[in-house]
Amino acid sequence: MDLAWWHWMVLGLALGLLELAVPSFFIIWFGLGALLVGVAMLAAPGIAFSGQVMLWTAASVAMTVLWFKVFRREDGKTRSGQADEALGEIGVLVRAVEPLGVSSPRGEVRFQKPVMGSDVWPCLADEAIAAGERVRVLAVDGQILKVGKY
Repeated sequence: MDLAWWHWMVLGLALGLLELAVPSFFIIWFGLGALLVGVAMLAAPGIAFSGQVMLWTAASVAMTVLWFKVFRREDGKTRSGQADEALGEIGVLVRAVEPLGVSSPRGEVRFQKPVMGSDVWPCLADEAIAAGERVRVLAVDGQILKVGKY
């Protein structure tokens, strides 16, 4: 079987269009790999079919791995809905919090950016903290945050 450079270009464009229809952000790397093989075929037209397929596979896998492991790291990004996202976050009390044992110990803390999908959360503390004070999240217990003075 013999494929010309333009076959690879058409395959690459078709895979790119398929990525637009099926937004998986995975197919695009195979399309870019096909475009790379098309460019390589233009530069060196005598590449055997098995070499073309090997180049396409290697380029596609390499670009996929580079994207997901190197360029698209999750470091420092919001992980909405995960409890460990809130640990260490700093917020401001909008309603004072009292220590446990008092009639209404719950306070309310507001964050500058949403934490676990919301910017306001009910909270508890081991000590009384007035409204307007800055607090740090120490623990998450279900829907309630445990906070301490910052």
